[in-house]
Amino acid sequence: MENFTNVTIDTTQLPKFEEVEFSILHPNYWKVTLITLSVFFLIIGIGVGFLFYFNEEIAPYISQIGIIYVVLLLLVLFFSRMSFKKKGFAFRTHDVLFRHGIIATNTLVIPYNRVQHVALHEGLISRFFGLAKIEIFTAGGSSSDIEIPGIAKEQAENIKQLLMGKIQKQL
Repeated sequence: MENFTNVTIDTTQLPKFEEVEFSILHPNYWKVTLITLSVFFLIIGIGVGFLFYFNEEIAPYISQIGIIYVVLLLLVLFFSRMSFKKKGFAFRTHDVLFRHGIIATNTLVIPYNRVQHVALHEGLISRFFGLAKIEIFTAGGSSSDIEIPGIAKEQAENIKQLLMGKIQKQL
């Protein structure tokens, strides 16, 4: 215990993750988001249409519900676009970073030595545009810690290989 030291660290000299150059999501991911939202709002619209058709008591409220529907659609589109623009990822020598958020920006940093498993997923619509999603799992959780969507499939496969190589080096 004689060699024990506990030196204060100058936190002003630590590297800043905010200065990292983040890669943006593939532009086609915005198209995937728009198609997904369109399908969602189409289903909602059909449901509301059936409700009006089979329930005559709410027929006088069709204009109010229509306005609410359009305002909700526009708000979801606006916030989805803001979210798309803020998302970014970076791979550094020792860790992976993912930035996301709409109002508050969150940055997740996971050191490679904490990565346990990596998964690559392609959704039906994403596959059409040649995109994939990388999921990074750390110890102790049943769900992924980072999900990076909207990456070109070839790039996503390269990222998966990079992360798998980092995992193998730890073993």
